Amino acid sequence: MLFSSRLSNHQARKKYIFFFLQLGGVHQAVARSSTASSCQTTKMGVSSYPLLEKWQQSHDSWLLRFGLSTDQKFLGTDPRLPTCISVHHDSSPLDKDKDNNKVGLLKKSYSPISHPATERTFDLLVKAYTLVPGGGVGDAICNLQVGQSLVGKLKAERLVHGSPLIGKRWNRIGLVAGGTGIAPLIQLARIILDDPADDTKVYLLSINRNEHDILMRKEIDQLANDHPNRLNVSYSLTGKNVRSDWEGY
Repeated sequence: MLFSSRLSNHQARKKYIFFFLQLGGVHQAVARSSTASSCQTTKMGVSSYPLLEKWQQSHDSWLLRFGLSTDQKFLGTDPRLPTCISVHHDSSPLDKDKDNNKVGLLKKSYSPISHPATERTFDLLVKAYTLVPGGGVGDAICNLQVGQSLVGKLKAERLVHGSPLIGKRWNRIGLVAGGTGIAPLIQLARIILDDPADDTKVYLLSINRNEHDILMRKEIDQLANDHPNRLNVSYSLTGKNVRSDWEGY
């Protein structure tokens, strides 16, 4: 995830910030600016989260709802802060490192789309990428059946310009995402819009190849309808066969 911003030199509250998240199939983090920290592993141990429900979002993407343990009210340690979880998956016999040694465990990070204050459950938006050596975490998650469990570890808070808090810090926030990169940005939008005392305006741009590839469109449009004066949503298509009456970009 790349964070960039333009700050006000004379106001306590910054003018605006942009969050960019590009879809990618790699299992390592993408480049970041020096002003933002990565999700680092906390001291908390690995936990098991049972799958409660699942809904297909597209031909290769699923929305999955997982349950928390009985002694865990929220996924994170603070219901005001964005969450991130490192999912662990046993590799296949074909998975080798650069020295041709077998890789024993694959890890991939996912940010829930659900608000961090959601109690007893959390939702993940996951794409099942084509299986390749060193991959397969997304495919394994999407193929879980209700009652089976996801194994992972909560990751540390992200610092954005020195603080993990998102709300009431900027007048305007721009969210730009491609494909399943929309997931953590939906969580950020929900955190901000859920607070009636926060007047931050949110501008969301979702970029996809085709119209049927737009993930969480119904949920995003509902957020815009619920917050018409605070959330502005735009869609951009990059494919060749965009219909002539398409109203996006």
